[in-house]
Amino acid sequence: MTETFQFNIQATDGKARRGTVSMPRGEIRTPAFMPVGTVGTVKAMYLDQVRDLGADIILGNTYHLMLRPGPERVARLGGLHELIRWPYPILTDSGGFQVMSLAGLRKLDEKGVTFKSHVDGALHHMSPERSIEIQGMLDSDIQMQLDECVRLPAEATDIERAMEMSLRWADRCKTAFGDQPGKAMFGIVQGGDVPALRVRSAQALSSLDLKGYAIGGLAVGEPQAVMLDMLDITCPELPVEKPRYLMGVGTPDDILKSVARGIDMFDCVMPTRAGRHGLAFTRRGRVNLRNARHAEDTRPLDDQSSCPAARDYSRAYLHHLVRADESLGGMLLTWNNLAYYQDLMAGIRKAIEEGRYAAFMEETQEMWRQGDLAPL
Repeated sequence: MTETFQFNIQATDGKARRGTVSMPRGEIRTPAFMPVGTVGTVKAMYLDQVRDLGADIILGNTYHLMLRPGPERVARLGGLHELIRWPYPILTDSGGFQVMSLAGLRKLDEKGVTFKSHVDGALHHMSPERSIEIQGMLDSDIQMQLDECVRLPAEATDIERAMEMSLRWADRCKTAFGDQPGKAMFGIVQGGDVPALRVRSAQALSSLDLKGYAIGGLAVGEPQAVMLDMLDITCPELPVEKPRYLMGVGTPDDILKSVARGIDMFDCVMPTRAGRHGLAFTRRGRVNLRNARHAEDTRPLDDQSSCPAARDYSRAYLHHLVRADESLGGMLLTWNNLAYYQDLMAGIRKAIEEGRYAAFMEETQEMWRQGDLAPL
C-alpha cells in the first residue's frame, strides 16, 4: 500500500500486461475483475466472501447511490467503505450509463443531464461537477468522469456529438476532482464504433494527463468483433504507463481477448446476474441448471474448484433449488460464478508472468469447447 495512486507493470506478454495498482486502501492486482456492488452490495454475497475469492476492488454506482440512500447520508455514516464494511478500494462509475439505460425523460445539454428517477419519478440534475461531488461524498477511491454513452448501433453524428461533449465534461470533472491524495479520476474514451472518433477521444483524454483511462460505450449492443476492433484502435492511443479499464465487460471470452489487447481492469454484472437466473460459469463452459438433464446428476459443478459452491453441492441439488426458486440457488451459483471469474483472472496473471498467455488462452478455450458433459 502507498499514500499515492501508483500503477506499475511487472510483466508483459505481447500486449497483455501484468501490473499492480497501489492505493492507500490496498493493492489491485491486474488484470483485475471488479465484482459489481451497485448499491453497496454484491448481490447474493457477503463481502467477506467476495474478498476471500480474491477480489481486490469492487464497483459502486453513483446513479443508484444518489437516489438511495443518498450521498449526503452515506457521508454522514462515514462513507461507503464504512457503511458496507469493505475497507479496500472502491471504484464508482459516474452514473452516465444508468441515466441512458434506466432513467425516464432524460434531457441532456452542456450543463449536464436532467432525468426522472426510475425509483420514484422525482426529477434530478447531474452535472459533471455534481457527479464528482457525489463520488467524493461516497469516499470512492477511483472516480469516473461523467460521460454520455450512446447505445449502438447509432448514427455517426450522434456518436460524435456525445464524444465531444464527454471530452468537455472530462475537463470539467478533472477540475472538480482537484488534488485528492491517494485517489484517482479516470477519463472515459467514447466514440462508438467509429475508429476516427475513438482515436480523437483517446488522444484528447491523454492530453489531460489523468491517472487512468476507461474505454466506455462498448458491450452496448455491438458484436464482439466490433468491440475488439475498437480496442485494437484505442489502446495504442492511450498512455502505456496508465491503467486501462474496459467498462461493463464481460463474458470470460471477452476478458481473455481484451487482456490480449492490453486491458487491465474489468467489471460486469454478468456473473452475479447469471447466478441469480440459474446459469453457472465453469472450466467447462456455461451450465444452465434449469435444464432437466441435471435433475439426477450427482456430480458437482467442478470437483477441482476451491469454492465450496462448485465443489460440495450436486448439480441435482442446484437444479432443484433453481427450479424451486429458492434463494439459496442464486446464492450458491453467484458464489460459484464469482469464484470462477477470480480464478480466471489469477490464471491470466500467472500466464502473463510466465510468458505463456497465448497458450493459456487456447487451453482455456479448449476446456470450454469440451462442454460440461465431458468427464471432470
